[in-house]
Amino acid sequence: MSGPQAFHIAGRVVRTHQGSGDRGQGTGTATTWPPAARRATRVTLIDADGAPLDDALVTVFSAPHSATGEDVVEFSVHGGAYIATTLLTALVAAGARPALPGEFTERAVRNGKLDLLQAGAIADLIEARSAATHRAALRQLGGALSRQLETLRSALLNLEALLAYDIDFPMEDDGPIDRSRILAAATDLESTLAQLIGTFPQAALGRDGAMVVLAGPPNAGKSSLLNALVGEARAIVSEVPGTTRDAIEVLVDAQPWPIRYVDTAGLRASEDPVERLGIEVSHRRLAEAHLVVACGEDEASLGRTVVELATRTTAPIIAVWTKRDDDGGSTDALGAIDGAGSGAGNVRAIVRVSAQTGVGLDALQRAMHAAIATVTPEPTESLPTVTRARHVASLAVARAEIAAFREAWEDAALPAPVAATHLRAAVHALDDLLGGIDIEEILTRVFRTFCVGK
Repeated sequence: MSGPQAFHIAGRVVRTHQGSGDRGQGTGTATTWPPAARRATRVTLIDADGAPLDDALVTVFSAPHSATGEDVVEFSVHGGAYIATTLLTALVAAGARPALPGEFTERAVRNGKLDLLQAGAIADLIEARSAATHRAALRQLGGALSRQLETLRSALLNLEALLAYDIDFPMEDDGPIDRSRILAAATDLESTLAQLIGTFPQAALGRDGAMVVLAGPPNAGKSSLLNALVGEARAIVSEVPGTTRDAIEVLVDAQPWPIRYVDTAGLRASEDPVERLGIEVSHRRLAEAHLVVACGEDEASLGRTVVELATRTTAPIIAVWTKRDDDGGSTDALGAIDGAGSGAGNVRAIVRVSAQTGVGLDALQRAMHAAIATVTPEPTESLPTVTRARHVASLAVARAEIAAFREAWEDAALPAPVAATHLRAAVHALDDLLGGIDIEEILTRVFRTFCVGK
């Protein structure tokens, strides 16, 4: 609970008493309220009717030395929905109210505990479904991107000041400042912004995963293969062709990027309108895929499948001869693909796999990781990762304004004071990310996406 009345309200649901001693190092039993700050303290919690509710621990944090910058009380209660729900009811009866979505983080921003980028990182951390996303969120929460943008902002202000000095005092010191010096500084800033913007695809990969589409005719073993790859039954397996009517997507954490497996509807001509819709979804996923796993249960079927898929995707293809218990590759299947026409050039590997026995699964996964590595970037630690489209939009505005300044300065197309307005606009674009301007509008836009209690 956070706010100027937090201690007073919490005191109405806490019963202090003389206890039997500490529960451990750093804890004690409360005899007065509020207890010592930043120290877990044993208390008895009471409900709205004054009846004992739980033997619990509370920790108080006095403003401004708390996560929100306000007085904060943390309750550590025994597990179970009843205690938590009853405690919330008692707190509301005592004068508190439920937090709005993102309100704790919003208060931290308003009180200078976090900037907007770090606030967004909290949401990213909560939503992280892969190690890559988790790492990026932790770096951003630690201020890596904020520090980078503050450095850029400072450099922009220095450049603006240098230009203003040259405009107001052109003959001071050694005379007008060398135009190439200003041009070089602007070029460096533009380049750094371009590099930052270029990290966004990595964030998307970490969040959404490299898309691996399992495709082939109906009853080719795609659903069984998906279940085997993810280690659990996520797709219906049936001997009836056309069982999968829609794309089934499963995100699996992997290094360096998570993998999003997509089991698609079997590719065939169909009169069933529902199945046709599923096949249309399959075609869209094929166009978006980082890697396609072509499935066929015999050489001829596999050859035809690869050729058809090559017309619908530019992604690398791994040909999988499904329902095979014998390990190893198949030169016969490669011959069938070559003999079927174009498309063999996209094939990176051919693997025999049995989803039932697990034969060939390790070989398939090695082949997939090798193929994915050829179409995805290496993770970079040299620059912080830009994780949100809103960040990219503001950085793109800043870059465009610096480019406009550079071009005007290089061509002497605008008077220096007019050209300098582009630098000011670039600073404003960075302030939109760091929270320097239009704070009310920005906060509303950012925190409305948060979950309640953060």
